Amino acid sequence: MKITLISTSSRKNSNSLRFVSYMRNLLVSEGQHEVSIVSFEDYDIPYVGQGSVKKDALTPFQSELIGAWESADLVLFAMPEYNWTAPPQATNAIHQLGGPGFKQLFDNKVFAMVGISNGRGGRQPALDMTTVVNKIISFTNSYSIISPKLYESHETDKNIDENGNFYGHEVYERTAKAFLEYTLNVAQRWVGNEQLADR
Repeated sequence: MKITLISTSSRKNSNSLRFVSYMRNLLVSEGQHEVSIVSFEDYDIPYVGQGSVKKDALTPFQSELIGAWESADLVLFAMPEYNWTAPPQATNAIHQLGGPGFKQLFDNKVFAMVGISNGRGGRQPALDMTTVVNKIISFTNSYSIISPKLYESHETDKNIDENGNFYGHEVYERTAKAFLEYTLNVAQRWVGNEQLADR
């Protein structure tokens, strides 16, 4: 399965990047998946009302993001919680890419949502992004799903180091692995059914 993990924080060495690196380490250890990470550290998508993403003139960051997202069966968004919601870069990217011109990004995918916090939080950005992506799937008449199980990464920097290695509390490791296992099961069922439908 092709999996793209997207860290939507523009901060360098962010907690969101720690989390997706941790997910990649778990996935690579299985040896069954093709995994890529996209970081928003070089984010340059113009904000709504100030420009648009042009398919024939993509920047290196835009090309990396769109290419990795388009080729993936499973797309996981890791979003830091800013003032009880998703970061503006994440929502802006969805708004800019959520039209007919980039319909392929929302078709035949499984999406998973993770909220990231250095304290106790993260639920709201995952819920907010779930609502918006669900609406775009419907608006573009696409066939994708969002996994029902979201994850709240509490005290991320106390549980994962900057290379994505776990060193924290047993409960964090257990719940993160349970989230990943559930998400993979949903994705495998969806991808399998999509392949059968295409025959």
